[in-house]
Amino acid sequence: MGNGRGEGTDLDADYTVRSNFYTPPAHLDGCFTTFYHLSLKVDNGGTVRDFLQPEWANIRFFCGGRPSANMGTTKVSNARFNATGPSSLPAQFELGTSEMWGIGFLPMGWARFIEVDADELANTVCDGAAHPAFAKFTVLEKVLCDPLATREEQIESITHHLTQMMRPNRDEPKIQRVHHALVSGEFLAVGDLADACGMSIRTLERVCRRYFGFTPKKLMRRQRFTRSLASYMLHQGSRWTEAMDGEYHDQAQFTREFHEFMTMNPSEYAALDHPILSSFIEARARVWGSAAQALDKPPG
Repeated sequence: MGNGRGEGTDLDADYTVRSNFYTPPAHLDGCFTTFYHLSLKVDNGGTVRDFLQPEWANIRFFCGGRPSANMGTTKVSNARFNATGPSSLPAQFELGTSEMWGIGFLPMGWARFIEVDADELANTVCDGAAHPAFAKFTVLEKVLCDPLATREEQIESITHHLTQMMRPNRDEPKIQRVHHALVSGEFLAVGDLADACGMSIRTLERVCRRYFGFTPKKLMRRQRFTRSLASYMLHQGSRWTEAMDGEYHDQAQFTREFHEFMTMNPSEYAALDHPILSSFIEARARVWGSAAQALDKPPG
């Protein structure tokens, strides 16, 4: 069973957000970011809106309010089970009072649980119960969407079903090497990344598309951007120039990449309220040690 790792609360006159993070059991190590639970209470039947930053694939189950969400050209509304592929774009959503369970898939988890190439589902959001790549996880709805189930029962259900579904993958050593190299942030050129991983550029491209969802170059750029955005969100009131990763040549380059990954300029993003993401990132960094899924390190 996973262990609770803490909670974060963001209080406002209109809503309350509380988040908890649970460690996947040892035999699932390396497959998932965390198992996470979020409680959202919004006064007077209202809703909140927010943007999720680019991240790995996720499945999310909602008890109570169900979100309306869109990412790229895809949309989903009123589905109890939402699924997303790995993303290089924001997911915009609107949600009212709800209890949500989420499971984030690391690339190793994609390899062991999802039978579709990750780049085929990159930047998509869907009704998981209706999608052939995710439908098998619908079995989790019964307990995760049961308001009478205890947290312990829900975590046990997640662990039990995922253990039954897991299958080994022959590319696991390659996936681990690529993931470690990406998170280290030490490589700026695809050729250098391939050399560090001990594989040809062609093989690196295949592994990245199949299990990570994007080309090696885009993945390196996404890591750099995610480090910058997480730093900004963790230091409210800071300037973008203070949060900007050192690998950016100048602020103009950062602004261009920000617009590509978030579909808006940094100033536009800063002017928006982030009722869910601000609370989630702060709590995640404090109790998990990593502010965003894309920054989570693989084991070993």
